[in-house]
Amino acid sequence: MKPFTEKTINIIMNIPEGKVMTYGQVARLAGSPRAARQVVRILHSMSQKYNLPWHRVVNAQGNIVIKDEASAEIQRMNLESEGVAVINGKVSLKDYGARSIEQNT
Repeated sequence: MKPFTEKTINIIMNIPEGKVMTYGQVARLAGSPRAARQVVRILHSMSQKYNLPWHRVVNAQGNIVIKDEASAEIQRMNLESEGVAVINGKVSLKDYGARSIEQNT
């Protein structure tokens, strides 16, 4: 596994319950600030295998951006079950954004 992929998985696994991070934040913390799309790819291909809390990752504006309506609804419900308010498909990054995370390296 490539170091960026490994770091990305570790970061996502450590986003606290009730908090979210953006794809770009995850990419920056993993060491590649311009790799937000790679974070999307990793989430898409590895969420199930590594039991990632994929629902805690949103876009830079705090929006749920999954195209599949059913999956977007699952993301919304998962976030709300953790106490995150989702209004019109958007999360307040000010209120729910994870500022830093503990990583298991």
